[in-house]
Amino acid sequence: QVQLMESGGGSVQTGGSLRLSCAASGETSSTAFWAWFRQAPGKEREGVAVIDARGRTNYADSVKGRFTISKDNANNTLYLQMNSLKPEDTAMYYCASDSKYFDDLGGPSLYNHPAYWGQGILVTVGS
Repeated sequence: QVQLMESGGGSVQTGGSLRLSCAASGETSSTAFWAWFRQAPGKEREGVAVIDARGRTNYADSVKGRFTISKDNANNTLYLQMNSLKPEDTAMYYCASDSKYFDDLGGPSLYNHPAYWGQGILVTVGS
């Protein structure tokens, strides 16, 4: 079992920045895939950014150039740096991980369904 806990959410004005963190604990040695998903009110959950054990990344088109996913292997922590935030980025953000995943277009796919999930953290971007 893997436990994930997000932190760093909150409210910010349009154009601002936030950095989300996700601390992993438990049986993390076999984790090969990490991801950030989000779900806005009335919308389906979507993959935002993913990274695999080789450091390959993939981003949703809506966040490319603004968001950066990274991981600190020594501290079992996943990050999502979010810059130039827009009101449409308002959502619950979830980190997720798994030991298995599939590729899409040469990198880890945004359409994976990871086994382990955090509780989520709210990001609100005001206009």
